[in-house]
Amino acid sequence: MDSLLEITLEEMPEWSPRYNIAPTQRIPIIRAPDGTRECSLARWGLIPAWSKEPKTEYSTFNARAESVAVKPAFREAFRQRRCLIPTDGFFEWSRTENSKTPYFISLKEPGPFAFAGLWERWEQEGQIVESCTIIVTEPNALMKNIHDRMPVILAAEDYNLWLDADRNDIVGIQALLKPCPTECMQAYPVGTAVNSVRNDSEALILPVSPPTVPTQTSLF
Repeated sequence: MDSLLEITLEEMPEWSPRYNIAPTQRIPIIRAPDGTRECSLARWGLIPAWSKEPKTEYSTFNARAESVAVKPAFREAFRQRRCLIPTDGFFEWSRTENSKTPYFISLKEPGPFAFAGLWERWEQEGQIVESCTIIVTEPNALMKNIHDRMPVILAAEDYNLWLDADRNDIVGIQALLKPCPTECMQAYPVGTAVNSVRNDSEALILPVSPPTVPTQTSLF
């Protein structure tokens, strides 16, 4: 498999391009629950199947790579319900003492790629909610000047392994959760309109001057 575009899918949901997606909104995921790949929409923010309500008391829109295999909210999904979360870029904010600057981050090679994700199905009294989370890891040299974490961007050759629910080699699977090589990525500052989820247009990913990554930032 050479790229995300070459994944053959049995199902495709209706979807319009989005440029500003926030947690709790629905996002596309690619999964293979029975060996057949499908693309579905899932709520961003994983709801464990054992949760009493279709919500959680803590943030589950990200899962830390270091603990995803053992943390109760994620461990079963990590073993059985891994997914790809397709995208062609993401936003992150560099924070200083008095301000924060949004950056658009993507691969240098144009085209879609995939975050490592998990999905879950919550069901009670006839109500069904499918949800997902994005796995994050330590930053590479580019990202560490912007933030102290970054999403796991899977290599295309690892898509099959990540989607294979029959693979129970936890150590081997967890080894995929590493920072994307710095030389493959690029980042540039964008306008502050992205700070409001009500704004959602291609204009949000246009660069503003100067297109450089900061050398100093405070991390939270």
